[in-house]
Amino acid sequence: MYKAIIRPVLFLTSPEVSHAFTIRLLKIVCAIPILNVIFKRSFTLENPLLEREIAGVKFKNPVGLGAGFDKNATFFHEMEYLGFGFVEVGTVTPLAQPGNPKPRSFRLPKDKGLINRMGFNNDGTQIIAERLKKRKTKIAIAGNIGKNKNTPNEEAFSDYEKCFDALFDHVDYFVVNVSSPNTPGLRSLQDKEPLKKILLGLQAKNKAKPKSKPIFLKIAPDLTSEQLDDIIEIVPECGIAAVVATNTTLSREGLKSEGIETIGAGGLSGLPLRKRATEVVRYLHEKSKGAFPIIASGGIHSAEDALEKLDAGAIMVELYTGFIYEGPMLVKRINKAILNRVKQKQI
Repeated sequence: MYKAIIRPVLFLTSPEVSHAFTIRLLKIVCAIPILNVIFKRSFTLENPLLEREIAGVKFKNPVGLGAGFDKNATFFHEMEYLGFGFVEVGTVTPLAQPGNPKPRSFRLPKDKGLINRMGFNNDGTQIIAERLKKRKTKIAIAGNIGKNKNTPNEEAFSDYEKCFDALFDHVDYFVVNVSSPNTPGLRSLQDKEPLKKILLGLQAKNKAKPKSKPIFLKIAPDLTSEQLDDIIEIVPECGIAAVVATNTTLSREGLKSEGIETIGAGGLSGLPLRKRATEVVRYLHEKSKGAFPIIASGGIHSAEDALEKLDAGAIMVELYTGFIYEGPMLVKRINKAILNRVKQKQI
Protein backbone atom coordinates (compact mmCIF):
# COMPACT_ATOMS: atom_id res chain seq x y z
CA MET A 1 0.00 0.00 0.00
CA TYR A 2 2.77 2.45 0.87
CA LYS A 3 4.68 2.02 -2.39
CA ALA A 4 1.59 1.67 -4.54
CA ILE A 5 -0.51 4.54 -3.19
CA ILE A 6 0.96 6.61 -0.37
CA ARG A 7 4.47 7.21 -1.72
CA PRO A 8 3.32 8.27 -5.23
CA VAL A 9 0.96 10.81 -3.67
CA LEU A 10 3.63 12.16 -1.32
CA PHE A 11 6.11 12.42 -4.18
CA LEU A 12 3.76 14.78 -6.04
CA THR A 13 4.99 17.63 -3.83
CA SER A 14 8.45 18.78 -2.79
CA PRO A 15 10.30 16.74 -0.14
CA GLU A 16 9.91 19.44 2.51
CA VAL A 17 6.18 19.90 1.87
CA SER A 18 5.45 16.17 1.89
CA HIS A 19 7.56 15.72 5.03
CA ALA A 20 5.63 18.40 6.90
CA PHE A 21 2.27 16.98 5.74
CA THR A 22 3.20 13.45 6.74
CA ILE A 23 4.31 14.50 10.20
CA ARG A 24 1.14 16.50 10.83
CA LEU A 25 -0.96 13.49 9.82
CA LEU A 26 1.15 11.15 11.94
CA LYS A 27 0.75 13.35 15.02
CA ILE A 28 -3.03 13.38 14.56
CA VAL A 29 -3.21 9.61 14.19
CA CYS A 30 -0.95 8.95 17.18
CA ALA A 31 -3.06 11.26 19.36
CA ILE A 32 -6.14 9.08 18.86
CA PRO A 33 -6.10 6.20 21.40
CA ILE A 34 -7.57 3.47 19.17
CA LEU A 35 -5.52 4.39 16.12
CA ASN A 36 -2.24 4.66 17.99
CA VAL A 37 -2.75 1.18 19.42
CA ILE A 38 -3.31 -0.14 15.89
CA PHE A 39 -0.19 1.71 14.72
CA LYS A 40 1.91 0.28 17.50
CA ARG A 41 0.73 -3.28 16.88
CA SER A 42 1.30 -2.89 13.15
CA PHE A 43 4.76 -1.37 13.18
CA THR A 44 6.54 -2.39 16.38
CA LEU A 45 8.31 -5.56 17.38
CA GLU A 46 9.26 -5.92 21.01
CA ASN A 47 11.55 -8.65 22.30
CA PRO A 48 14.30 -8.62 24.93
CA LEU A 49 16.65 -10.17 22.36
CA LEU A 50 16.48 -6.94 20.35
CA GLU A 51 17.62 -4.74 23.22
CA ARG A 52 21.07 -3.17 23.03
CA GLU A 53 23.24 -1.10 25.37
CA ILE A 54 26.08 1.31 24.69
CA ALA A 55 27.92 3.06 27.51
CA GLY A 56 24.97 2.64 29.86
CA VAL A 57 22.34 3.83 27.37
CA LYS A 58 19.67 1.22 26.77
CA PHE A 59 18.04 0.85 23.36
CA LYS A 60 14.71 -1.00 22.91
CA ASN A 61 15.90 -2.28 19.55
CA PRO A 62 18.82 -1.66 17.17
CA VAL A 63 16.92 0.36 14.53
CA GLY A 64 17.03 4.12 14.94
CA LEU A 65 15.94 7.25 13.09
CA GLY A 66 18.91 9.25 11.85
CA ALA A 67 19.48 12.95 12.42
CA GLY A 68 17.83 15.39 10.05
CA PHE A 69 14.39 13.81 10.11
CA ASP A 70 13.22 15.34 13.40
CA LYS A 71 15.36 18.47 13.32
CA ASN A 72 13.40 20.37 15.94
CA ALA A 73 12.30 17.67 18.41
CA THR A 74 8.66 18.00 17.43
CA PHE A 75 7.67 14.38 16.75
CA PHE A 76 10.19 12.00 18.32
CA HIS A 77 7.39 10.61 20.51
CA GLU A 78 5.45 9.47 17.45
CA MET A 79 8.49 7.58 16.17
CA GLU A 80 8.09 5.10 19.00
CA TYR A 81 4.72 4.11 17.51
CA LEU A 82 6.52 3.32 14.26
CA GLY A 83 8.84 0.88 15.97
CA PHE A 84 12.09 2.82 16.25
CA GLY A 85 14.38 1.98 19.15
CA PHE A 86 16.05 5.39 19.25
CA VAL A 87 15.95 8.81 17.57
CA GLU A 88 18.60 11.42 16.86
CA VAL A 89 17.13 14.91 17.23
CA GLY A 90 18.76 17.72 15.26
CA THR A 91 21.25 18.71 14.08
CA VAL A 92 20.87 21.42 16.75
CA THR A 93 22.91 24.63 16.77
CA PRO A 94 23.20 27.19 19.58
CA LEU A 95 21.20 29.83 17.72
CA ALA A 96 18.19 29.25 15.49
CA GLN A 97 18.97 29.49 11.80
CA PRO A 98 16.86 29.17 8.63
CA GLY A 99 19.32 27.00 6.72
CA ASN A 100 20.07 27.33 3.03
CA PRO A 101 17.68 28.86 0.47
CA LYS A 102 14.96 26.65 -1.01
CA PRO A 103 14.76 24.43 -2.96
CA ARG A 104 17.31 22.47 -0.94
CA SER A 105 16.07 18.86 -1.01
CA PHE A 106 15.76 16.75 -4.16
CA ARG A 107 14.54 13.21 -4.77
CA LEU A 108 16.31 10.84 -7.15
CA PRO A 109 13.64 8.13 -7.67
CA LYS A 110 15.64 6.18 -10.25
CA ASP A 111 18.45 5.84 -7.73
CA LYS A 112 16.32 5.66 -4.59
CA GLY A 113 18.33 8.57 -3.25
CA LEU A 114 18.07 12.12 -1.99
CA ILE A 115 20.31 15.15 -2.36
CA ASN A 116 19.95 17.78 0.32
CA ARG A 117 21.66 21.00 1.27
CA MET A 118 19.44 21.92 4.20
CA GLY A 119 22.20 23.68 6.13
CA PHE A 120 21.31 22.85 9.75
CA ASN A 121 17.95 24.64 9.68
CA ASN A 122 16.64 24.39 13.24
CA ASP A 123 14.97 26.31 16.06
CA GLY A 124 18.10 26.54 18.24
CA THR A 125 19.01 25.03 21.59
CA GLN A 126 16.69 27.09 23.80
CA ILE A 127 13.44 26.13 22.05
CA ILE A 128 14.49 22.54 21.36
CA ALA A 129 15.53 22.03 24.99
CA GLU A 130 12.09 23.20 26.11
CA ARG A 131 10.45 20.62 23.85
CA LEU A 132 12.71 17.85 25.10
CA LYS A 133 11.79 18.68 28.70
CA LYS A 134 8.29 17.38 27.92
CA ARG A 135 9.43 14.05 26.51
CA LYS A 136 7.35 11.04 27.45
CA THR A 137 8.78 8.47 25.08
CA LYS A 138 10.67 5.50 26.50
CA ILE A 139 13.02 5.17 23.56
CA ALA A 140 16.53 6.64 23.70
CA ILE A 141 16.94 10.20 22.41
CA ALA A 142 20.21 11.62 21.13
CA GLY A 143 21.09 15.26 20.73
CA ASN A 144 22.90 15.65 17.41
CA ILE A 145 24.87 18.89 17.76
CA GLY A 146 26.67 21.20 15.36
CA LYS A 147 27.87 24.75 14.88
CA ASN A 148 26.11 27.80 13.48
CA LYS A 149 26.95 28.70 9.90
CA ASN A 150 28.45 32.07 10.85
CA THR A 151 30.65 30.72 13.62
CA PRO A 152 34.30 30.57 12.46
CA ASN A 153 35.89 27.14 12.64
CA GLU A 154 38.40 28.50 15.16
CA GLU A 155 35.49 29.09 17.54
CA ALA A 156 33.45 26.00 16.61
CA PHE A 157 34.31 24.24 19.87
CA SER A 158 32.34 26.92 21.72
CA ASP A 159 29.17 26.18 19.73
CA TYR A 160 29.40 22.47 20.47
CA GLU A 161 29.86 23.20 24.17
CA LYS A 162 26.85 25.53 24.22
CA CYS A 163 24.69 22.81 22.67
CA PHE A 164 26.05 20.27 25.12
CA ASP A 165 25.18 22.43 28.13
CA ALA A 166 21.70 23.34 26.85
CA LEU A 167 20.62 19.79 26.00
CA PHE A 168 22.49 17.83 28.66
CA ASP A 169 19.57 17.30 31.04
CA HIS A 170 17.15 16.31 28.28
CA VAL A 171 18.89 13.74 26.08
CA ASP A 172 20.37 10.30 26.74
CA TYR A 173 23.52 10.82 24.70
CA PHE A 174 25.12 13.17 22.20
CA VAL A 175 26.21 12.80 18.58
CA VAL A 176 28.85 15.29 17.44
CA ASN A 177 28.21 16.22 13.82
CA VAL A 178 31.32 17.46 12.04
CA SER A 179 30.51 15.67 8.81
CA SER A 180 27.63 17.48 7.10
CA PRO A 181 28.65 18.83 3.68
CA ASN A 182 26.09 21.64 3.85
CA THR A 183 27.73 24.00 6.34
CA PRO A 184 30.77 25.71 4.78
CA GLY A 185 34.02 24.40 6.21
CA LEU A 186 32.38 22.02 8.67
CA ARG A 187 34.03 18.88 7.35
CA SER A 188 37.49 20.31 7.96
CA LEU A 189 36.65 19.91 11.65
CA GLN A 190 37.14 16.17 11.09
CA ASP A 191 40.87 16.83 10.81
CA LYS A 192 42.75 15.45 13.75
CA GLU A 193 43.62 18.54 15.78
CA PRO A 194 40.38 20.57 15.49
CA LEU A 195 38.37 17.41 16.15
CA LYS A 196 40.36 16.60 19.27
CA LYS A 197 39.87 20.16 20.51
CA ILE A 198 36.09 19.83 20.19
CA LEU A 199 35.85 16.36 21.69
CA LEU A 200 38.25 16.94 24.58
CA GLY A 201 36.47 20.19 25.40
CA LEU A 202 33.13 18.37 25.54
CA GLN A 203 34.60 15.63 27.70
CA ALA A 204 35.99 18.21 30.13
CA LYS A 205 32.47 19.54 30.56
CA ASN A 206 31.16 15.99 30.76
CA LYS A 207 33.48 15.08 33.62
CA ALA A 208 32.36 18.13 35.56
CA LYS A 209 28.79 16.84 35.62
CA PRO A 210 27.53 14.69 38.53
CA LYS A 211 26.95 11.94 35.97
CA SER A 212 28.46 12.07 32.50
CA LYS A 213 26.64 11.16 29.27
CA PRO A 214 28.02 9.20 26.31
CA ILE A 215 29.31 11.14 23.33
CA PHE A 216 29.16 9.58 19.86
CA LEU A 217 30.92 10.89 16.74
CA LYS A 218 29.31 11.03 13.27
CA ILE A 219 31.72 10.87 10.34
CA ALA A 220 31.56 11.38 6.57
CA PRO A 221 31.77 8.55 4.03
CA ASP A 222 34.27 10.54 1.98
CA LEU A 223 37.16 10.22 4.44
CA THR A 224 40.37 8.65 3.18
CA SER A 225 41.92 5.58 4.80
CA GLU A 226 44.43 7.86 6.53
CA GLN A 227 41.64 10.01 7.93
CA LEU A 228 39.77 6.93 9.11
CA ASP A 229 42.96 5.82 10.84
CA ASP A 230 42.96 9.16 12.65
CA ILE A 231 39.36 8.55 13.73
CA ILE A 232 40.33 5.13 15.09
CA GLU A 233 43.09 6.80 17.13
CA ILE A 234 40.97 9.72 18.32
CA VAL A 235 37.95 7.69 19.51
CA PRO A 236 39.62 6.04 22.52
CA GLU A 237 41.90 9.01 23.17
CA CYS A 238 38.88 11.31 23.55
CA GLY A 239 36.64 8.82 25.31
CA ILE A 240 34.12 8.60 22.48
CA ALA A 241 31.52 5.90 23.18
CA ALA A 242 30.61 5.03 19.57
CA VAL A 243 30.91 6.12 15.95
CA VAL A 244 27.99 6.78 13.60
CA ALA A 245 29.05 5.85 10.06
CA THR A 246 28.14 7.60 7.85
CA ASN A 247 26.71 10.98 6.94
CA THR A 248 25.84 11.92 3.33
CA THR A 249 28.37 11.84 0.50
CA LEU A 250 29.55 14.44 -2.01
CA SER A 251 30.05 11.73 -4.62
CA ARG A 252 27.73 11.49 -7.63
CA GLU A 253 29.32 8.33 -9.02
CA GLY A 254 27.03 5.84 -10.75
CA LEU A 255 23.81 7.86 -10.54
CA LYS A 256 21.13 7.09 -13.15
CA SER A 257 18.81 10.03 -12.52
CA GLU A 258 18.67 12.85 -15.04
CA GLY A 259 19.46 16.48 -14.30
CA ILE A 260 21.95 15.80 -11.51
CA GLU A 261 24.15 18.68 -12.64
CA THR A 262 21.24 21.13 -12.34
CA ILE A 263 20.61 20.21 -8.70
CA GLY A 264 23.95 21.57 -7.59
CA ALA A 265 25.63 21.13 -4.22
CA GLY A 266 24.42 18.89 -1.44
CA GLY A 267 24.90 15.60 0.32
CA LEU A 268 23.70 12.42 -1.35
CA SER A 269 21.93 9.79 0.76
CA GLY A 270 20.02 6.61 0.08
CA LEU A 271 20.78 3.47 -1.89
CA PRO A 272 23.76 4.95 -3.82
CA LEU A 273 25.55 5.31 -0.46
CA ARG A 274 25.04 1.68 0.62
CA LYS A 275 28.32 0.23 -0.63
CA ARG A 276 30.59 3.02 0.60
CA ALA A 277 28.90 3.23 4.01
CA THR A 278 29.41 -0.51 4.46
CA GLU A 279 33.07 -0.17 3.44
CA VAL A 280 33.61 2.49 6.09
CA VAL A 281 31.92 0.40 8.78
CA ARG A 282 34.03 -2.64 7.85
CA TYR A 283 37.27 -0.62 7.76
CA LEU A 284 36.66 0.92 11.18
CA HIS A 285 35.67 -2.40 12.73
CA GLU A 286 38.51 -4.45 11.30
CA LYS A 287 41.27 -1.87 11.67
CA SER A 288 40.29 -1.08 15.26
CA LYS A 289 39.75 -4.79 16.03
CA GLY A 290 36.26 -3.97 17.26
CA ALA A 291 37.53 -1.47 19.83
CA PHE A 292 34.34 0.63 19.78
CA PRO A 293 30.67 0.25 18.79
CA ILE A 294 29.59 1.40 15.34
CA ILE A 295 26.10 2.56 14.37
CA ALA A 296 25.67 2.15 10.62
CA SER A 297 23.81 4.69 8.52
CA GLY A 298 23.63 4.99 4.76
CA GLY A 299 21.78 3.09 2.05
CA ILE A 300 19.66 0.85 4.25
CA HIS A 301 16.54 0.10 2.21
CA SER A 302 15.88 -3.50 3.24
CA ALA A 303 16.44 -6.01 6.00
CA GLU A 304 19.25 -7.45 3.88
CA ASP A 305 20.95 -4.06 3.74
CA ALA A 306 20.78 -3.82 7.53
CA LEU A 307 22.22 -7.31 8.00
CA GLU A 308 25.03 -6.39 5.62
CA LYS A 309 25.96 -3.53 7.93
CA LEU A 310 25.86 -5.80 10.97
CA ASP A 311 28.05 -8.34 9.18
CA ALA A 312 30.53 -5.54 8.48
CA GLY A 313 30.82 -4.79 12.19
CA ALA A 314 27.96 -2.47 13.18
CA ILE A 315 25.83 -3.23 16.24
CA MET A 316 22.90 -0.94 15.36
CA VAL A 317 21.58 0.85 12.28
CA GLU A 318 19.89 4.16 11.47
CA LEU A 319 17.36 4.92 8.76
CA TYR A 320 16.49 8.08 6.89
CA THR A 321 16.20 7.91 3.10
CA GLY A 322 15.33 4.21 3.14
CA PHE A 323 12.47 5.00 5.50
CA ILE A 324 11.13 7.54 2.97
CA TYR A 325 11.35 5.21 -0.02
CA GLU A 326 10.35 1.92 1.62
CA GLY A 327 7.84 3.09 4.21
CA PRO A 328 7.29 2.49 7.94
CA MET A 329 7.14 -1.33 7.67
CA LEU A 330 10.90 -1.26 6.97
CA VAL A 331 11.62 -0.80 10.68
CA LYS A 332 9.71 -3.93 11.66
CA ARG A 333 11.18 -5.96 8.79
CA ILE A 334 14.70 -5.13 9.91
CA ASN A 335 13.97 -5.88 13.56
CA LYS A 336 12.37 -9.19 12.56
CA ALA A 337 15.41 -10.18 10.49
CA ILE A 338 17.78 -9.29 13.33
CA LEU A 339 15.65 -11.19 15.83
CA ASN A 340 15.59 -14.27 13.59
CA ARG A 341 19.35 -14.17 13.28
CA VAL A 342 19.81 -13.90 17.05
CA LYS A 343 17.47 -16.85 17.59
CA GLN A 344 19.33 -18.95 15.02
CA LYS A 345 22.62 -18.31 16.78
CA GLN A 346 21.08 -19.56 20.02
CA ILE A 347 20.10 -22.90 18.49
